[in-house]
Amino acid sequence: MSHAFSTYSADRPAAEDAITRLYALLGEPPPSFVWALSPNAAVPPSVSVEPVEARLATRVSALRRRWGDVSPEARQLVKEPAGLIRAAIPRSLGLHWYGQQDTYWVTPGSGDPELELWATLVRSCGWWWPRDGVCVIAERPLVLRLDDEGRLHSATGPAVVYPDGWGVHAWHGTRVPSWVIEDPTAERINREFNVEVRRCAVEHLGWAAYIEQAGLRILSRAPDPGNPGCELRLYDLPPQKWHAPSRLLMAVNGSVERDGTRRRYGLRVPAEFDHPLDAAGWSYGLTGAQYARLQRRT
Repeated sequence: MSHAFSTYSADRPAAEDAITRLYALLGEPPPSFVWALSPNAAVPPSVSVEPVEARLATRVSALRRRWGDVSPEARQLVKEPAGLIRAAIPRSLGLHWYGQQDTYWVTPGSGDPELELWATLVRSCGWWWPRDGVCVIAERPLVLRLDDEGRLHSATGPAVVYPDGWGVHAWHGTRVPSWVIEDPTAERINREFNVEVRRCAVEHLGWAAYIEQAGLRILSRAPDPGNPGCELRLYDLPPQKWHAPSRLLMAVNGSVERDGTRRRYGLRVPAEFDHPLDAAGWSYGLTGAQYARLQRRT
């Protein structure tokens, strides 16, 4: 995992030597190398799959059938950040490999000479694109920040930054626009169409600050029967362009977070509800009267 999330500069001689040897296994001469300062800058023009990368992919498939993944857990931890970085690039990437983030399937010390070339690339560089006669390689990031669960996350700036300044903002594993991290406001949140981006922005800003900035009017409040000592609050929401009329139900999570606290969260509910028990029941597919008999909510 230290290789997968490394922010050291690429070992260019080692990466170029390993790739040259992979080309040789295909019967190809050494390619010329083009280094880019980020995956975004490295993406070559969109073209059809060429012989070198197609043949290399065939060899990789055979390697992975022989060796499999190092572990399913590592696969998940490594592929999620890579997926967010890939999604931030607004062009088709074509066939490519991830260098350091191929670590989940590369087995170092295997004794397989071909697999050891891939292990060298895991230790030496970022993403790369092999093509006929040329190979484009991206530098590793300067900054790569994760939360306690291994998800891309930063509350102060980009979670990933490359040497050319290109980066990705993320909130606990969700890619978000820069304003969510650097300047979240109730006005921007209310204009946002994407529900996940809106959720992240509110979490970063904080529900208390959001409610105050948005000037939300509380309609009613009631003790939460399934969550002793906690309260349900129902707020009126102003009309919003992308949403049917709705209200905001504020509740406290029934289960405890890792740090021992319980998260406060908000749910959009239909505007027909005037009582928080009815709104809370609706979120569970129950009536308000049924929810009122709840013994314990998790």
